[in-house]
Amino acid sequence: MKFTAKQISEILQGEVYGNPNEVVSKLSKIEEGEKGSLTFLSNPKYNSWLYTTDASVVIVGVNFIPEKEVSLTMVKVEDPYMAFTTLLEYYNNIQLHRSGIEQPVFINETAKYGNDLYLGAFSYLSENVQLGHNVKIYPNVFIGNNVVIGDNTTIFSGAKIYSDIEIGSDCVIHSGCIIGSDGFGFAPDKNGGYSKIPQIGNVIIEDSVDIGSGTTIDRATLGSTIIRKGVKLDNQIHVAHNVEIGENTVIAAQTGIAGSTKIGKDCKIGGQVGIVGHITIGNNVRIQAQSGIGKSISDNEIVQGSPAMPYTDYNKSYVHFRNLPKFSSRIDEIEKQMGQKNMK
Repeated sequence: MKFTAKQISEILQGEVYGNPNEVVSKLSKIEEGEKGSLTFLSNPKYNSWLYTTDASVVIVGVNFIPEKEVSLTMVKVEDPYMAFTTLLEYYNNIQLHRSGIEQPVFINETAKYGNDLYLGAFSYLSENVQLGHNVKIYPNVFIGNNVVIGDNTTIFSGAKIYSDIEIGSDCVIHSGCIIGSDGFGFAPDKNGGYSKIPQIGNVIIEDSVDIGSGTTIDRATLGSTIIRKGVKLDNQIHVAHNVEIGENTVIAAQTGIAGSTKIGKDCKIGGQVGIVGHITIGNNVRIQAQSGIGKSISDNEIVQGSPAMPYTDYNKSYVHFRNLPKFSSRIDEIEKQMGQKNMK
């Protein structure tokens, strides 16, 4: 796929300085640029690379003035970082644009789908599945009975969508996700074993949700496990039955959320966080990586540690914890001195 500097400037509403017909066919970091590549410069720390890179076209700020002559073509825009992000999205959309139904696939006669469907080989659409327009389903995806998927949603290879799941528009579900598996529900029986509690609820995923590879979201015991609009989940996260995650909350990898916990909107949760069940986490909460959350958290709090405590308290406590060996040595020395005095 090839673009000229002029075409790039038109996409980004920028202005070309240099050769408008300079052609690029790939993207690169400025320090790794090579002939035929497009890069960007937004951090002044990398300015020196502009004069040595082999990239053919660079995106720079509208007010950027080179300190010396440059050989490559510049495209000046208001925000180079956001402009490059726009190009990445544009490039990605072109790369991922597919349509048509490959063979072999299975489509139940009751399934319905909209225009411009892509259905990859070995995918399976069960009874009463409803797909919107421009849905992209990559190879080896299973979609169970009564699943509803909105417009412009993409499901990558190997994902499994169990029955009765609702997925909104403009969502991305990455490879290996399992949506709607049974929640972890067992009751002790009189013989010392465990009886399974049927999980008859579902999962509701609202619009513009992104779910990373290998993440599992359990169906509710009753009612729904709910992922609200704009939520972004990283890889290898576990969301248990009847959890609700509020709008635009972001959660990093390897976090586990136990059943029936409610998380508010606009939260940011770091990697490897463990959250117990049946608690409430407020809006705009920040949870640092590897924290253990054992009780409810109010709006706007920042917590860290296991068990988690307010972030500033944790930092103060950590200073003392780090100095414990010194304190111990000092106490030993004081006890030694006291013992010597007592002997006298």
